Amino acid sequence: MRLKKKKVGSYPNAMIIASLTAALFLIGFCGLLVVQSKKLISIIKQNIEVRVMLDKELDSTKVATIQKTIAAKSFVLRTNGQPQVIFFSKDQAAKEFIADTKEDFTAFLGDNPLHDSYRVRLQEDFFEEVKLRQIKAELEKIEGVTEAVYQENLADQINKNLTKAYLILATFAVIMLVIIVLLMNNTIRLALYSQRFLIRSMQLVGANNSFIQMPFLKNGAIQGLISGLIAAGLIVALQQLSLRYVEGLHILQEYEKLAIILAGVLILGVLIGVASTYQSLARYLKMTLDDLY
Repeated sequence: MRLKKKKVGSYPNAMIIASLTAALFLIGFCGLLVVQSKKLISIIKQNIEVRVMLDKELDSTKVATIQKTIAAKSFVLRTNGQPQVIFFSKDQAAKEFIADTKEDFTAFLGDNPLHDSYRVRLQEDFFEEVKLRQIKAELEKIEGVTEAVYQENLADQINKNLTKAYLILATFAVIMLVIIVLLMNNTIRLALYSQRFLIRSMQLVGANNSFIQMPFLKNGAIQGLISGLIAAGLIVALQQLSLRYVEGLHILQEYEKLAIILAGVLILGVLIGVASTYQSLARYLKMTLDDLY
């Protein structure tokens, strides 16, 4: 019975591809979570309003002037070129208050003490506690404005929680990357064990290290690419499944950034495959004949 010849650079791929695919998927998933959480925070920031209370008994001309003054400010959010400065009458404010508290204060007061107001949405870059205080002071200097109100400390709380979340995800991704490298090194080293004598034979006939390494590195790159493609496919499948079953998730999608994440997964897969193969192969290239046995 003829023995099957071993091909240089060929060794079992299934375990390596499975391990690398799982790790790349987790890293890509972390990247997707970061992108979507950042988009969610951006939407939250853009929907937080500063309420500008107006003096009572202002005429319509003065109210319109105040609106133009506020709309011209650099911190005001613009959507499709339109400044997000919305007039909110005291009657609307009363209805909102009654709906929230389930108590009709007009029944015992006999009058509506609330003010007409403008609700101003801010650009994301101004969503910091220091800048919000500056905006508040600037708005209150406008003639006809009684007070500017926003939910204090909310900006700092959101920014601190966001920083913690990013730190946790980044730490997890780095830990996963370290685990990948260690796992890949051990797995490929075991896979190359069966070819250690073939590597030694090539050295004995005069083959230099670059010539010996080339087929192994090529195989490592192919393994990394296949793992990256499978991981990218799983990420896209998970995203599409989530879009189908999670209502409103479509507003968090940024397909350009998703494409960058998928490309990063592919590149990372190839780099890890080549680097791990190179590092593991270097060990066998330096072994003496006695060590090979």
